[in-house]
Amino acid sequence: MKKLLVIILVSLIIVMSIIAYEIFISLDDHKTSINNQDPTPVSGPPETTEPADPKTVFIKEMIDEMSIDEKIGQLFYVRYDGTDDVIDERVGGIILFGNDFKNKDFDEVVTMISDLQNNSKIPLFIGTDEEGGIVDRIGSNDRLTPSPFLSPQTLFEEGGMEMIIEDTGRKDELLKSLGINMNFAPVADVSTDPDDYIFERTFGQDAKKTAEYVYNVVKTMKDDGIYSCLKHFPGYGNNTDTHAAIGHDTRPLNTFLQEDLLPFKAGIEAGADFILVSHNIIESMDDRYPASLSDIIHDYLRNDLGFDGIIITDDLVMKGITDLYGAKEAAVLAFMAGNDMLLATDYKTQISAISEAFDEGRISEEMIDASLYRILKAKIDNGLITYEK
Repeated sequence: MKKLLVIILVSLIIVMSIIAYEIFISLDDHKTSINNQDPTPVSGPPETTEPADPKTVFIKEMIDEMSIDEKIGQLFYVRYDGTDDVIDERVGGIILFGNDFKNKDFDEVVTMISDLQNNSKIPLFIGTDEEGGIVDRIGSNDRLTPSPFLSPQTLFEEGGMEMIIEDTGRKDELLKSLGINMNFAPVADVSTDPDDYIFERTFGQDAKKTAEYVYNVVKTMKDDGIYSCLKHFPGYGNNTDTHAAIGHDTRPLNTFLQEDLLPFKAGIEAGADFILVSHNIIESMDDRYPASLSDIIHDYLRNDLGFDGIIITDDLVMKGITDLYGAKEAAVLAFMAGNDMLLATDYKTQISAISEAFDEGRISEEMIDASLYRILKAKIDNGLITYEK
C-alpha cells in the first residue's frame, strides 16, 4: 500500500512539473526580450500554395530588384530639412512642419513637393500634422487657406459630427491640391480632463464618442484618398510630454481595454492606413520598454486588434526615448519591436544605425522585406505607385 502511494505521489509530481514547465514556457515566449526575438513577418507577402495574385507578384519583384540600402531607406519617414539629402537616402516618406509652409504661397508649396516627388525613385509619402487647433501646420498660413483649421472640440461644439466630417473633407481637398497625400491624424487619444497634456489635441469626449469621431474622420479621409494615421497608440492618457521626458503610464490594463483602445479599434474598422505608437511606458502591458520599443504591444496591435497597415513610431528624436537609449539604439530597438517605419528627425544617424544592425545580423533582410511589403502595398493601393493588372 505504501509503495502504491509513493508511486502515485511521484506520478503527480511529474505531471505537475510538466504542466508548470509548459505554463512557464508559454509566458516566456509571449514576453520574449526584444534583443533576443526573431520576429516572424506579419502581414507581409502572403504565403500560400495557390498562385499569387498579380499585385503580390509585382510587389515581390519590386523588392527583389532593390538594394539593401534602398530597402532600409524606405523604412524611414523623415522630417524635411530643406536639402536633397532626404532623396539621396532613398527615404520612404517626408513630414512637413509649419516652417516648411511659412511665408510660402500655394504655387511655392506645390513646386517644393513636386520637386521632391520628381527626384525620388519611389514615390514618397508626403505628410503633415494637420489636426486643427493648436497643431495647425498649414492653416496658420493665410496664403494657403483663408482661416486656420479649428480644433475637433470647437468643431463639435459648433456643428456636431456633421461639421467634423465637413472640415475633414476641406482639409483633404487642400492637402491633395498641394501634393500632400497623408495627414498624421486623427488623434485617437481619450481625454476629458483639461489638465491633461494631450487634452487640447483630442476630441475631448469619452471613449465611445471619441471612437465615433475617429471612425468618421478615417472613413472620410479614406474616401478622399488621403492616408490617415491614428495616434498615439495605445492611448496617451494623462502622461507628460514625451518630447521632454519619458512618461510612465500606471493605469490598469482594464482602463485601456474598456476605454483607450476603443477609438483605435474604430479607426482600424474604418480602414486606417497608419498607427503611430507613443513613447510612454505602459506598465500594465510591458514595464520593460516604451510602447514604441515594445514587441508585446506591437504583437497585440497586429494579432489581437488585427491591424495589417503600417505601424510607425513617434519621432525618435524625442528626449523621452533618446535619453534612455540614444538615437542609434532607439532606432534599432524600434524596428526590431515591430515598427514598419521610423519617424526620424535625426534620420542620417538612424538610417546608419539600421544599416549597421543589418550588417551585424541583429536585423534580417526577411524582417526588412516584411515591412517593405506593407509600405509598397500602401503606396500602390492609394495610387502613389502605378500598378497595372
